[in-house]
Amino acid sequence: MLKKHDINPNIGLGELTFGIAIDEFIEQFGQAEDMDTIEEDEQMNTTLLHYWKGGFSVFFVGLANQILAGIETDHPDTTLFGSKIMGLTEAELIALLKNNGHSTFEREVEENDIRLSYDFSMMDFFFREGKLIYMNFGVFVDEDGDIERV
Repeated sequence: MLKKHDINPNIGLGELTFGIAIDEFIEQFGQAEDMDTIEEDEQMNTTLLHYWKGGFSVFFVGLANQILAGIETDHPDTTLFGSKIMGLTEAELIALLKNNGHSTFEREVEENDIRLSYDFSMMDFFFREGKLIYMNFGVFVDEDGDIERV
């Protein structure tokens, strides 16, 4: 489905670009294999489209106009700063981000899983048994469905 799996912080993943409308996305990438809707916030609705075979899920956020605001991936070819990241250890990922100017993060342990969260591009990295198994990243969207530039 995707030709490239390069993470471009604050821009997207491969051909997936933040800010695209949900209808345009589906027209371009096809129907999702699964879909979830989250309506916890009166100011914002979230629709998740899961492309399991493609190794990614996308989050569309907005009230009247939902746009692509988040991406989650576990695809083995996912790269960040030119390096494949799936399967990296926590120390290897921290070093990669630090070498690219991002050394501030929060670490949370939940049962056997570890999550590293970076404010940079709202990145969250999830480790199980010492290896990165998936990550997500995104942008902030205002109630009008526009990306907030930080």
